[in-house]
Amino acid sequence: MPGVDALIARCRTEIAPGAVHVPDWLSADRQRQLVRACRAWARPPLGMEHIRLPGGGLMSVRTVCLGRRWRPYRYTDEPVEPLPRWLAELGRAAVAQTLGGPYDPDVALVNFYDDAATMGMHQDRDERATAAVVSLSLGDACVFRFGNTATRSRPWNDVRLESGDLFVFGGPSRLAFHGVRRILPGTGPHGLIRGRLNITLRQSGLGPPGRLP
Repeated sequence: MPGVDALIARCRTEIAPGAVHVPDWLSADRQRQLVRACRAWARPPLGMEHIRLPGGGLMSVRTVCLGRRWRPYRYTDEPVEPLPRWLAELGRAAVAQTLGGPYDPDVALVNFYDDAATMGMHQDRDERATAAVVSLSLGDACVFRFGNTATRSRPWNDVRLESGDLFVFGGPSRLAFHGVRRILPGTGPHGLIRGRLNITLRQSGLGPPGRLP
């Protein structure tokens, strides 16, 4: 029934040990700032691309990397825009308010989902550091599936992530399988963006760019 979801309070929830969902963490102004920044990062020549998987297929999301370029399944020294200090500070605040402890992100992946894009169940295991992953959602809502660390199969939780939501996973959930089942078109704030932007911050543990072992 239209409007019913708006009547149900969305509360901070620990989805699994070390995995925390905080609804409406980003203010409307901060969301607009992030969308403007994503549009700037998406411009050529270092803009968004459909990343090719080892089997030859293209991912349905379009991606732009900051700090280091990610390729399946590694980081490379290809040129990218630097990770802005203000975005790293936002990641530090996210971890401080959820899991606690220090956090020094040096990489961000910005993924754009159109209405048909999805993300299969996978682990974020290309980093050498074990620090948490910080996920920020902008635009249309999605059904985010958060599973376990052993298998892509059950048990899992399906979480609706809306524009402005924060999701942080670390500690015992750092290597949990997760993915995006579907996008819910037309559910984002009016005038913000059509589709979904997802910014994930990570701590690579690789040292400064240009010094890959």
